[in-house]
Amino acid sequence: MRNFIWIFLLSVSIVAKGQNIGEVFKTMPSELLPGVSEGNKTMLLVDSGQTTVPYVLGEIKKVGQRNDYLKIKTSDVGTIQLKLLPVTSDSSIVCIIKTVCADVCDSHIFFYTTKWEKVESNIFLPKISSEIFFDSSKKEMENYKYALSLHHIYPISAAFSETGNNLTLTLNYKALLTDDQIAEVKPFLKSDSVTMKWENASFRQ
Repeated sequence: MRNFIWIFLLSVSIVAKGQNIGEVFKTMPSELLPGVSEGNKTMLLVDSGQTTVPYVLGEIKKVGQRNDYLKIKTSDVGTIQLKLLPVTSDSSIVCIIKTVCADVCDSHIFFYTTKWEKVESNIFLPKISSEIFFDSSKKEMENYKYALSLHHIYPISAAFSETGNNLTLTLNYKALLTDDQIAEVKPFLKSDSVTMKWENASFRQ
C-alpha cells in the first residue's frame, strides 16, 4: 500500500523546472487560506521584502520569502509557512506549517502535492510527540513516567531553517508548567529542540 501511495504521489507532484513557491502559493485553495483573494496573494508576492496587505479578515503580512519558502502572518497569533521539498530531481511536495501562538506556540504540519491534493503526513514525517525530546536512557528513573504524563501540556512548534530543508521542532513546556513541575521535568529532557533532517524524501531525526 505504501508503495502504491508513493507511486501515486510521484505521478501528481511533478514540478516544472523553474516553478517556485510563489507560483504554488497563488494556486493555494481558499479553504486553506480563508478570506485571501487571488489579488491579495499577488500583492503579497510583488517584492521579496516584508509586505502587508489588507483583506476581509484584517491584515496578512509576508514575513519571509525565498524561492522555495514563504512565511506569512495571518493574524496577531497565527502564521503559515509553506515550503517546497524535493522528492526527486524534478518533483517536489508542499509542506505547510500552521502555528498559533496564544499563551504558547503550537504547530500543525500538513503535506500536499503541488496540485494541492492532501497526502498523509506519516509518509514524510514520523509521529511527533513530546517523547522525542526526552532521554529514554533515563526511563527507569523515578519521575520519568510522571514527566511524560504531562504530554497534554507540551505544545510543540515547528519552523524551517533559514537555509536548507531542515525542520526544527521546539517543545514549549515552560509556559504551561509550574516552577516545581519544570524542575521535575528538566532533568529528563535531552533538549527542548530537535532538528529533523530532510533526507531521501522524508524527515529524519
